[in-house]
Amino acid sequence: QVQLVESGGGLVQPGGSLRLSCAASGSIFSSVAIGWYRQAPGKQRELVARIDSGGTTMYADAVKGRFTVSRDNAKKAAYLQMNSLKPEDTGVYYCNALRSISAHTLTDVEPGDYWGQGTQVTVSS
Repeated sequence: QVQLVESGGGLVQPGGSLRLSCAASGSIFSSVAIGWYRQAPGKQRELVARIDSGGTTMYADAVKGRFTVSRDNAKKAAYLQMNSLKPEDTGVYYCNALRSISAHTLTDVEPGDYWGQGTQVTVSS
């Protein structure tokens, strides 16, 4: 299975930017879709963006126009560029190698079993 390690989180002021990275191990990285999830304190984990093996992306309405997901298969890495950050973007961010995805609905996915430690993003003045 693909194992993933997230990095790049931190403390940023509202309106600021961060770029999260997701480093993968395993030879099948290029063939799997990657999802970026976040979990805010006291809330369930939610899928905010995903990119499939062909580079097609989808976003949650809450982040559309502000977040950009990308991947570099040669580096076995995925990224989440986050701009115009808001306090409500605060949470722990995880990447996940998705088992399956729907072509039409962002959240109609089956996540993989492996979850890393995540990376903390805090948006606060």
